[in-house]
Amino acid sequence: MNPYFGGGEVYTRFLVLAFSQIGWRSVLFVHKKARYWQQLQRLQMPNCELLAIEDLSEIESHLPGPGQKIISHGAIDTRIRNQLAQHHRLFAMVHMPLYDFAPDSYAGYEKIFAVSAYVAASLKDAHVDNAWPEPLYAVADIQAYPPEKALQPFQKNSPYDWDKRKGRDLLCFYIEPWIRPLLPRPYYQRRSPITLAIVSRLTPIKQFPLLFSWLAPVLAEFPHISLDIFGAGGYASVRDLRKALRPARAQVRFWGFQPDVALIYSHVDFVLSGLPEQEALGLNLLEAQYCNTPVLAVNAPPFTETVVHGKTGYLYTDPRKDQGQDFRRLLQQLQDRTSWPQPYSAPEHLERFSFSTFCRRLQTTIHQLHWDQLHGG
Repeated sequence: MNPYFGGGEVYTRFLVLAFSQIGWRSVLFVHKKARYWQQLQRLQMPNCELLAIEDLSEIESHLPGPGQKIISHGAIDTRIRNQLAQHHRLFAMVHMPLYDFAPDSYAGYEKIFAVSAYVAASLKDAHVDNAWPEPLYAVADIQAYPPEKALQPFQKNSPYDWDKRKGRDLLCFYIEPWIRPLLPRPYYQRRSPITLAIVSRLTPIKQFPLLFSWLAPVLAEFPHISLDIFGAGGYASVRDLRKALRPARAQVRFWGFQPDVALIYSHVDFVLSGLPEQEALGLNLLEAQYCNTPVLAVNAPPFTETVVHGKTGYLYTDPRKDQGQDFRRLLQQLQDRTSWPQPYSAPEHLERFSFSTFCRRLQTTIHQLHWDQLHGG
């Protein structure tokens, strides 16, 4: 029910596609303001009926009868959850580790499914007894550009994704369209021998400002390594990230939200993660690897599940533990080496996150849960 398109929405889309692949029909309830779903449905969402609603309380009135199988992405309001669970089978996908949430967030669900072993471990540590034991993982839902199209031009966009629930952001939302046409919109060009990139929404869970409070001084020691940021965030998120990056500001450029991330991956050398503890999996890292772009991530779950050190990228020590010493060693290594990891050299790892593997994993789960009807709601 998010009006914005992020990792949870990407997951929702390939879950719907997977149900279709194994012969199920689904109904997808989305927020009325989330108009991007209509476009996605026209492109490729077979066997899926799209229903736009204003509030979750409307779901019950759209269901054809009792006994429907309902999957929510994240926990829903307790009152609505209990109401739906009286007459239907209620399940949930858990997209965030539970360490910062109340253990009863998912009470009332028949089963909940983690998207990574890290998230599953957080449920176990919280003594959540309705968690499915195996993670469902995710799909790198992206296709790499062929070489002849991989270097298409694209322009700089706004780095802001205004949160209209906040007064300052709402004011800026109305002011920016008048200012933006006056600002330059250069086409992207590489400017350093080595280009690192952030390809992500600039949200608090990524903790980019905290990460770069440690990494920016280290990056400044390597003037031939640049950092390009592809993504947008609210005013405070962008402000805090710019502040953290000041020591290396001459090496940093903000390019705003870019709709074609596969094109971005074809332009850069490495994709950087944020800090790990609030991440569930790191879909952007999987997408980069599927485009044969290696990644750099903190050596901690969930990134230890999605990165093969030395093959699909490099893992480095959390800079909060060593003040960025391992990251400094890594940048020196990148600068000195003539070859870097190639994710395509680890096909067995990439296959874990393929659509066909996800469908098989989902089919096994359905069988074990005795969802024995061919078509489900």
